[in-house]
Amino acid sequence: MFMDSDSFYYSLTYDLTNSVQRQSACEKTDLSLWRKVDDRFFWNKHMIEDLIITDNTEVDFWIIPIIQGFVQIEELVVNYSESSDDEKSSPETPPQESTCVDDIHPTFLVALISRRSRHRAGMRYKRRGVDKNGNVANYVETEQLIHVHNHTLSFVQTRGSVPVFWSQVGYRYNPRPRLDKSENETVSCFRAHFEEQLKNYKKQVIINLVDQTGREKIIGDAYLKQVLLYNNANLTYVSFDFHEHW
Repeated sequence: MFMDSDSFYYSLTYDLTNSVQRQSACEKTDLSLWRKVDDRFFWNKHMIEDLIITDNTEVDFWIIPIIQGFVQIEELVVNYSESSDDEKSSPETPPQESTCVDDIHPTFLVALISRRSRHRAGMRYKRRGVDKNGNVANYVETEQLIHVHNHTLSFVQTRGSVPVFWSQVGYRYNPRPRLDKSENETVSCFRAHFEEQLKNYKKQVIINLVDQTGREKIIGDAYLKQVLLYNNANLTYVSFDFHEHW
């Protein structure tokens, strides 16, 4: 399973399940790596449950958290020149040798880590919406990291299925979405989802990418209605229709 998908990653020295911010917020302890992981992204937890429930530090060495998602790290160099783009392109301007911003530390690291939640994961079109615990289908946290001059910068965003009860029935391409539960039945689960979001990420912006017309409109309208009912000042709702900017 792990070898065929090319989407599972682990590290013996770095906590891939937690963002830099969550790691820095944790107390510095000598606990094993797996005891500090974010449970949402601990994909092999069920497979090694027998080891975990022993709560024996002697077996900690064998408990290695695995995430599903994507990891890539690149070392880059930025060349800097005081000449403007116009000056560079002018035939009258003699070519100048580019110099690095910092000759002592001419490179910096860029990393991209995507972590897929193990809760409510599934095939596209077959797994949609929210569950009774507030987990949304195919939820992913993506962290962009830049490490330069012993400083680390992190930008985190999350994505997931629209947190209402909905589905798409059938196997043909892009089946029509439908709502599976009423507005009142959805309220508590919608609230559970965003209370978890606010606990983990504080104030945030929701960007709704659902089409505002056509067959997806019913889902977008239900989403907006739940946001209005929740009425939380820490959420900013933005509807972005790709078709208007295509």
